[in-house]
Amino acid sequence: MNSMKTHCEQRPKMDVIPGLTRDPSGARVARGLRVKPAMTFLGLLLVAGGVFAQVSPVGLWRSIDDKSGEAKAEIRISESGGVLTGRIEKTLKKDAKPTCEECKDERKGQAIQGLEIIRGARKADGQDVWENGKILDPENGKEYTLKLAPVDNGQKLQVRGYLGPFYRTQTWVRVQ
Repeated sequence: MNSMKTHCEQRPKMDVIPGLTRDPSGARVARGLRVKPAMTFLGLLLVAGGVFAQVSPVGLWRSIDDKSGEAKAEIRISESGGVLTGRIEKTLKKDAKPTCEECKDERKGQAIQGLEIIRGARKADGQDVWENGKILDPENGKEYTLKLAPVDNGQKLQVRGYLGPFYRTQTWVRVQ
């Protein structure tokens, strides 16, 4: 009698989810779909959504000089109310000036570390481009009209400063 088991004892205890049944292989089935493949697909969508969310200038960037190819500084770009700002977190050049003596506004004489160099950029409608802001070059104190465009799935940032019809472009690399 001990070797005989009742019908309930022979089947392993399964979690019960309303609307789900099991197919002959034991996989959960809902409305004709196998749950495991459906959950895997949903998980991939969530991961892909996280990758697409990174296509933004928000984060920590290493600026690379477009003339010398050397790293100049690390800049933290943040967003508040749809408007971007960027501050120098760390200078990487050995001969960097400690303060912005060339600045022409309230930033004159401020420490380079912590200096706000990006102001007012907003996302363009329907594009992964942020524009109409200003960027300051603390080495010469000049301010340029700004356009930011993430490239390489958000791992690089194309930073373009305009002065009238003329422009200069740097490619920054994402640190964080």
